[in-house]
Amino acid sequence: MQADRPEICDPLPLSDKGFVHNLSRPIARAPRLQNQAVEKPLQAITDPAPGPGSARGPWIAAGVIALGLLLLFRSGLSQMVFSEWLSPEYNHAYFIPVVAVYLVWLKAADLGRQTWQPTLAGVGLVLVALLLLLLGELSAVYTITHYAFVLAIWGIAWTVLGTRGALLIWTALVYLLFMVPLPDVIEFRLSGELQLISSALGVAVIRAFGVPALLQGNVIDLGVYQLQVVEACSGLRYLFPLMSFGFLSAVLFHGRTWQRVCLFLSAIPITVLMNSFRIGVIGILVDRFGSAQAEGFLHLFEGWVVFMACLGLLFLEILLFARWNGQKFAAAFGLDMPPAGDLLALFARPRLTTPVTALAVLVVAATVVSAGIGRPEDVVPERASLAGFPLRVVDWRGQFTAPDPAQLAQLKVTDHVAAVYARDDRAPVDLWIAYYESQRKGVSVHSPRACLPGGGWRQDEFGDHELKGVGVDGLPLKVNRAVLSMEKDRVLVYYWFLQQGYVVRNEFAVKGYIFWNSLTKNRTDGALIRVITTVADGEALSAADQRLGDFVRAIDPSLNYFLPQQSTTLRVASAAP
Repeated sequence: MQADRPEICDPLPLSDKGFVHNLSRPIARAPRLQNQAVEKPLQAITDPAPGPGSARGPWIAAGVIALGLLLLFRSGLSQMVFSEWLSPEYNHAYFIPVVAVYLVWLKAADLGRQTWQPTLAGVGLVLVALLLLLLGELSAVYTITHYAFVLAIWGIAWTVLGTRGALLIWTALVYLLFMVPLPDVIEFRLSGELQLISSALGVAVIRAFGVPALLQGNVIDLGVYQLQVVEACSGLRYLFPLMSFGFLSAVLFHGRTWQRVCLFLSAIPITVLMNSFRIGVIGILVDRFGSAQAEGFLHLFEGWVVFMACLGLLFLEILLFARWNGQKFAAAFGLDMPPAGDLLALFARPRLTTPVTALAVLVVAATVVSAGIGRPEDVVPERASLAGFPLRVVDWRGQFTAPDPAQLAQLKVTDHVAAVYARDDRAPVDLWIAYYESQRKGVSVHSPRACLPGGGWRQDEFGDHELKGVGVDGLPLKVNRAVLSMEKDRVLVYYWFLQQGYVVRNEFAVKGYIFWNSLTKNRTDGALIRVITTVADGEALSAADQRLGDFVRAIDPSLNYFLPQQSTTLRVASAAP
């Protein structure tokens, strides 16, 4: 609902000349003029014009709140703007705050007619955001800090505009969520699923054009050439910007509610289908003209063409809905440009009310407390380097291998072991240990679940598995177990996470351990252990399970020595080891 714009009365002339002129009029009109002369001074007394100090008050409060929030959230904002937004998946996020301001501008006239009723409930929401900021800082989870910042903006809008005013611009407030990157765990899982879906649909496109193709996991075998659908080709680079554009389209479209919902949700199937079509076209071009069609500028150009095609499909959907409603496209999807005065007029509305003053006091107090307390120094455990991990354990003999430097740089490990062990003439066991001294902001253990299957491997089985008799106390060890296959080849994989002596199998639970240990111990160290063995042709899976079980029992004492446990000698992270 929109309140009527309040009437603004012209002031009564106060000059002596004006009063003499009025008093010189005929006596018959004197009673009416006398009433005017009395009413106007009373109005001036009850609703005085703001003085210089009161006019500056709201702007001082606004400056204090803005500066305080920037100081409080500087770490999370810097990481989001100068790191996350630089990635191809999120480089559209630079435009989101600008578009959010435009969405507010569209409602500026309505806000001008509203009677703003500032509320302390918004101050409470900002307080919740500050508590989440504290948790994010202590737990070193950037995502918490990012969402806390958006929540703080919501709280400010609620405080200044009141409930009715904040609801008027809810679309702009919700749109800010699209600038926050997804948590790594969710993004990795989503990327893996999209890789498999896009690969399967891409092969269907290739076969539809009469080109024989074999799909093995996320690898497309064309005979002479093989195409691997890597993370960059999963479609996330289309999905995130297209979903934000789909939401914007749904907001601007003048149609039925179900049509707006369809506009927003259709961004997902459009992304998947068009990305799959792109993969299929690349496969056809590679089959006809060689592997150069899948590399360099042409590959990048194909990506931009497909993205523009996705936008074209969204606009086509809008056009169809407009025709359904008997509207023209321009009328159904109007990019209105309201007068700039509507937006500028809002800057004259703020008043230094009690809720706004309370909000400014809260932000100042939080800033002072944050600057005075500071965050304690990280502590990390003393430990032996994994370079000294034994290559002889019981009857197993090992040899170090060299991981890909690019992968190591991406994983950001503190220390690692990559080695192959064997005994007698049996199938070897591949060992990978990734250790993180600190899993604070931007760095964390990478779950194998995100890349299994991959490289052409298909996941046949996945679940938990219990290894009995592991460790000096003989307690069982629960691990993740996966069986992968590619044509006639099969491999068996065990992996688990070691968080300061606690064995964890779920990557989401790892985040929980990092969060809690950071709050209670100021420690975030942890490790991933993964072992793989080949299942020979005709060999039973039980035999491969027995082989991996024997190997884990053999290396377990060394794991307890090289990977920190609950009780260990600690040092400040900045101190030399």
